[in-house]
Amino acid sequence: MTALPDALARICARTREDVAVRKAARPEAALRREAEAASPPRGFLAALRRAAASGRMGLIAEIKKASPSAGLIRPDFDPPALARAYRDGGADCLSVLTDAPFFQGAPEYLVAARAAVDLPVLRKDFMLDPWMVLEARAMGADCILLIMACLSDAEAAALEAAAEALGMDVLVEVHDEAELDRALKLRTPLLGINNRNLKTLKTDLATTERLAARVGPERFLVAESGIRTPADVARMRAAGARALLVGESLMREHDVAAATKALLA
Repeated sequence: MTALPDALARICARTREDVAVRKAARPEAALRREAEAASPPRGFLAALRRAAASGRMGLIAEIKKASPSAGLIRPDFDPPALARAYRDGGADCLSVLTDAPFFQGAPEYLVAARAAVDLPVLRKDFMLDPWMVLEARAMGADCILLIMACLSDAEAAALEAAAEALGMDVLVEVHDEAELDRALKLRTPLLGINNRNLKTLKTDLATTERLAARVGPERFLVAESGIRTPADVARMRAAGARALLVGESLMREHDVAAATKALLA
């Protein structure tokens, strides 16, 4: 694990502080009971595999109110309405930001979005502690995100095992060759390549093209960030991606369902 860019280091440090407070308020035994009582996982990877089997590019559509780089993305932020719009536009899965300090997210947004549709939902957050995996399942998440830039190999393996024990899928995210090599030691087939450079925050679709060449067919490749047009979709498919994670470009559209359909056309 290399040194983190300043912004990511700040986010991870704040997340650890916040989790310590939440853990103190919510004992693990009680949280585990909530997680085990939650409605069963909906099969996040299975939904993407069905899309691929039918010859379509799978879409994980993201519900995101704001980001550190973009600021407020959508003032009229309504997670259930957005979830329904994404479903109507052809999305296969949802991703919902739950980080509050940096993305203005909340667990309630995930709960509300998942209740509005029958799509599987990824908890998009900075997962750093197995307690957060229980928390994710208790709120109904079907999948978690592991960002290799934030985690040691041992931490990533522990989080993956915690998710598997709860029947959840795991999307592991990488930004470069070193992170990819580490991610490939994990069991999960779901591998996301993020086209955003963590240092400059610029996106470049060539990142997926470069890294995908090192990924075998046993992995299910997801291209993330910077995908705005049908031409971008075609480019990512040609590189070997079988699904996309798209948020900001769709969240800025007035008619989210129509924009989602147009992207996948």
